[in-house]
Amino acid sequence: MSVQYHQPYPRLAPVEYPASDGKPMAETDLHRDEMLALIDTLREHFREDALAYVAGNNFIYYQEGNPCAVFSPDTYVVFGVEKKQRRTYKLWEERRVPAFVMEMSSQRTYREDVGKKKQLCARLGVAEYWLYDPEADVVRPPLKGFRLVPGSTGPRYHPIAPQRDGSLPSMALGVLFKLEKDYTLRCLDAATRTPLQRPQEARAAARQRDVVVRQRDELARQHDELARQRDELARQRDELARQLDASRRLVAQLKAGAAHPKQ
Repeated sequence: MSVQYHQPYPRLAPVEYPASDGKPMAETDLHRDEMLALIDTLREHFREDALAYVAGNNFIYYQEGNPCAVFSPDTYVVFGVEKKQRRTYKLWEERRVPAFVMEMSSQRTYREDVGKKKQLCARLGVAEYWLYDPEADVVRPPLKGFRLVPGSTGPRYHPIAPQRDGSLPSMALGVLFKLEKDYTLRCLDAATRTPLQRPQEARAAARQRDVVVRQRDELARQHDELARQRDELARQRDELARQLDASRRLVAQLKAGAAHPKQ
């Protein structure tokens, strides 16, 4: 999505755009873990799309020349830009706004999440804005999605209605979001309704695959060892048969010599 940007301020010296404000990356361990889990899950989901950038907790600058014009979504996805490492994301350079933003809301951040940050995302043209409260403390219900729609006074966010199973569809991502009983966020492929693996699930699956591979390799090693032992037994059997034949010939020769002694 293209967007009209503010004209840059006149400046005499290069403007610095910091990559950090020195504040903690998340309110609690749970907020941090859920944020990182969502980023990793979506990165894996879009791993084959070279023009899908998934990030979070870094600065998005939206006005050239004004380092104060900045915000930092907990998780966001941009389509149509190169998948690469960035210190910050500058809208006037990338020319693409995020299609999706999700905030991990807490008591400290909730007012800003539903106020200034949500209004800013609407003004910038972010197609979907989401709120997720891992502790189910301030957001009711703990997961909310909003989709940007045109309005007489400008684009506005309208709530995304849940489906019959309670999941909320993200048209921007092609993903369904659903809360489990402990308020853990679950992502599903919207087309297949297949759950997307969370990082710890992916790691567990990788460990299980490693176990299966090791077991398969061990079985192959045992099979090769049994084949080697079988070949060795066959060699020993052939050697015993050769020795037996030699013994029989020797016995026959001895008997023949005894039956016809030399005169």
